Amino acid sequence: MEKLNNGPLEWGAAGMALQGSAESGDRYVCLASEAGALVAVIDGLGHGSHAALAAQVACSVLESLPGENVIALIRACHEKLKPTRGVAMSLGSFDFKDGLLTWLGVGNVRGILLPGGGTWSDKEDSLLQRPGVVGSHLPRLQAAVVPLALGDTVVFSTDGIDDSFDRATVRALPPQRAADLILARHARRNDDALVLIARYREGAR
Repeated sequence: MEKLNNGPLEWGAAGMALQGSAESGDRYVCLASEAGALVAVIDGLGHGSHAALAAQVACSVLESLPGENVIALIRACHEKLKPTRGVAMSLGSFDFKDGLLTWLGVGNVRGILLPGGGTWSDKEDSLLQRPGVVGSHLPRLQAAVVPLALGDTVVFSTDGIDDSFDRATVRALPPQRAADLILARHARRNDDALVLIARYREGAR
């Protein structure tokens, strides 16, 4: 897979380290292939250099295993992360051909799917956050598969982001502008914070 740029998925991310910390333990990955894309948000436990190291290990594993399914990716991360303090992470795998999202989360990285389309219904789908720590103790892993429609928007955010952000504003703005706005208005300031937004856009199929 290559770093995601143009194509069926438009995305943006914004993050910041805890005030006074030189490094953030919150990281993200966005990778694309001909058939789909992988997006992930990782939250290294704690703060500072040890959290950043754990998150970077997870990013490196994801980037080294193009085409693997989300369960295999989390298991691979788990093995590599055992010498570290571990991470929480959520992954979303986009299948452009069939219009599907397969997603899975371990720990407290939130994920929501906001429907697009002409009506912009307020109903959203939430990722089931399974308790555990990747690198320490894994829960039973079971991914969920949901259909995608053009305009659907996935939001992943760490626990440094307050979840009260306005959903309609997110859907109305380009992903990078929406991510910047959420970070500016809803970062808790007492933790590392990161939000990633990915939109399934026109030309996907």
